[in-house]
Amino acid sequence: MLPWKRALRPLSALMLAVALALTSATTATAESTTAAPSSGWNNYGCKPSAAHPRPVVLVHGTLGNSVDNWLALAPYLVKRGYCVFSLDYGQLPNVPFFHGLGPIDKSAEQLSGYIDRVLTATGASEADIVGHSQGGMMPRYYLKFLGGAEKVNALVGIAPNNHGTTLNGFTELLAYFPGAADLLGEHTPGLADQVIGSDFITKLNEGGDTVPGVQYTVIATRYDEVVTPWQSQYLSGPNVRNVLLQDLCPIDFSEHVAIGVFDLIAYHEVVNALDPAHAEPTTCASVFD
Repeated sequence: MLPWKRALRPLSALMLAVALALTSATTATAESTTAAPSSGWNNYGCKPSAAHPRPVVLVHGTLGNSVDNWLALAPYLVKRGYCVFSLDYGQLPNVPFFHGLGPIDKSAEQLSGYIDRVLTATGASEADIVGHSQGGMMPRYYLKFLGGAEKVNALVGIAPNNHGTTLNGFTELLAYFPGAADLLGEHTPGLADQVIGSDFITKLNEGGDTVPGVQYTVIATRYDEVVTPWQSQYLSGPNVRNVLLQDLCPIDFSEHVAIGVFDLIAYHEVVNALDPAHAEPTTCASVFD
């Protein structure tokens, strides 16, 4: 296949992500102040139970938001007895609906303040974090540099961009277009920060991927066309569990968007990570649980 055709693959994935967001934005975003609480999600009156003593904070991916990214997973967790919350972060001026585009270190500061709010409201001493794409990676900055390890029990990353991405080689083309990298960093720093070898990715992973006291789970798909190579999503260190979706169900063909937005097999494994003491094997049949 010609290099330029390979380069178009990540652009197609990006267009798919935008299309999915636009499809739901006309309804979900308009109702964002009521939709989540009506289903028990973002209910600040929720008190964690003895069975599920920690609130779960959902962290959306790049171009996502606190509603659209979680229309399936949030109710899935609420139904199973969890107190579930989600935030918007990384907003750019005059860019509605599509978030996660601001500097990632600043987004981590937003996450820090939000988790403090959730812990105060619920009375819990720790939270669990579940994030998709950038949302599975950005919390690592909070844990490592902003004191989050004292307030978080577990981080579950669904297709997280932990070590930067080549976008199937697309980022390598930036060198052939003078000024393109600077333009990317100036206008969408949240994207520039995620390129493999960026200053942010280098700082994030210096000295090791993990911090003590936090349980880490990564759920990846071999068909990921956004975070590439997909193996780069995996973490190294103690208290880490790396999971390949196709090892759980070989016929699951979810790619980067689908694994986070509606994949019930991935969601079953999320619940196992949140409550490992009562984990049940995840298989293709988990879609019926």
